[in-house]
Amino acid sequence: MSSEGRWTSTGLQMLLLLLLKRVVGTQTIAAAGSLVLSFQLLLLCARDGMAQDPTRTTGIHKRFEYKLSFKGPYLVQKDGTIPFWEHHGHAIASDESVRITPSLKSKKGSVWCKELNPHRYWTVEVIFRVAGRGRLGADGLAVWYTEERGQEGPVFGSSDMWKGLGVFFDSFDNDGQRNNPYIMAMVNNGTLAYDHEADGSSQQLGGCLRDFRNKPYPVRVKIEYYQKVLTIFFHNGLTNSPDDYELCLRAEDVILKPDGYFGISAATGGLADDHDVLAFLTHSLVPYVEKPRPHDLIPDEERQKFEHEFDDYRDKLEKAREEYKKQHPNEKQDIAEEDKMYEAQDVKELRMIFDGQNEIHRLVRGLLVKLDEVIGRQERELSMLTLINQGAAGQGSQVQSGNQPAASIQRHEVDALLSSQKDISGDVRDLRALLTDLQARVAGLGSEGHKSGVADSAEIVKQLQDVKVHFSGVQSDVKALLSKPQTHPANCPTASDGCVTPFVLFTFLFGQLICIVGYFMYRSSREAAAKKFY
Repeated sequence: MSSEGRWTSTGLQMLLLLLLKRVVGTQTIAAAGSLVLSFQLLLLCARDGMAQDPTRTTGIHKRFEYKLSFKGPYLVQKDGTIPFWEHHGHAIASDESVRITPSLKSKKGSVWCKELNPHRYWTVEVIFRVAGRGRLGADGLAVWYTEERGQEGPVFGSSDMWKGLGVFFDSFDNDGQRNNPYIMAMVNNGTLAYDHEADGSSQQLGGCLRDFRNKPYPVRVKIEYYQKVLTIFFHNGLTNSPDDYELCLRAEDVILKPDGYFGISAATGGLADDHDVLAFLTHSLVPYVEKPRPHDLIPDEERQKFEHEFDDYRDKLEKAREEYKKQHPNEKQDIAEEDKMYEAQDVKELRMIFDGQNEIHRLVRGLLVKLDEVIGRQERELSMLTLINQGAAGQGSQVQSGNQPAASIQRHEVDALLSSQKDISGDVRDLRALLTDLQARVAGLGSEGHKSGVADSAEIVKQLQDVKVHFSGVQSDVKALLSKPQTHPANCPTASDGCVTPFVLFTFLFGQLICIVGYFMYRSSREAAAKKFY
């Protein structure tokens, strides 16, 4: 640590030295050490407070002014207005940008801030696009800072003979010098009329020849006014980096009064471009005040003398402390606690953070242990449920294996069983759907063939009824035969001799009936399917 940054107050140093002399002479070394540590902390806090004071650093304080700015998205409110701004003419406000003029001939538009700018120094960043179909465009766009809000007029859509600053982005070459597109700045006191024929070349503070039309990325311009110096930086829109600015112009001895209005206007002529403003960002600039440093008032010889004396006393204190530790080894814990009491604030905060992290780590480890216990308990319950579900099969396996407990089912076996059940369920659902579809198709054969299908269905029903009648007749004949008395009972063979029993006969007849019905249904379905092609 340098001597300049180490001590910041002579009064504190002198007070420290006087107290050290008194304490060393009258009290113990330990008490003196505690006092020295407390004063070191006091000096450290005083030094840190002065180091964080922004008034000790030269530079510019930059603050964003939201009432003097607008930016998308959500730029427009529900009523179509822009917060703290108002647009006029052919300007159209949307959520992302403000279209000052569309690409139509002879259009003018503008947008002006409702609030005054109370700041002496400021910087403005404008993000915009100028796009058109042709190689040439017209007329251009202007950024204003004037005492009064402009009205619709001939100077890039705003009124002439203004009071304040105008930064013009001229797209059309009126003077035939082939020096457009051109960026220029002009300050007017309210008495000058803009020279359209010469593109204001004799009235400008300065400018630069830059092309800002039809760029792949939005074009940016930064206008800064600070201590009577006007500086304009330009971003050509060829990259998406917001820091690729280049100097366009710098003019000194420019006087712009506070309490002015910011605005943007644009106009089209025989040629037309879309003039879209995506953002207008305003920052106020306030210079820091440089204050004299306390140590600058102390001569170097005296400061070095005080520092040398303090270093000597600190060395003596350390030596005495080491001797005290050797003479009293049992009081090491008390000294450690004393060091903790006088440790710096940042060390205390780090210690608190470390302790908190250790506590969190301990809690997480406890939660992991409990989670492992819960998982083990669930596995045991699952194995018990598996044994219960096995039932008699499990008991039989125990008997065969010498009354040894059956092994619990494994996880992969459970997964395989569940997957097989899912597959069986899916197959059953598919089979059910197939049967439903087949039944629907059989039932819909008549409706698909319209009248012919209806006749076929009636014919099938009639054939089924005929089969039923014939079957009833056969059944009645069989009953009559069974009820008829036997004339030669000795010649009739018995069932044991190979005679067909009534059960077998009826089974055969019923099977034959099913075959006949299936044949008729199959034939009718084939005929109905064949009729669909005619």
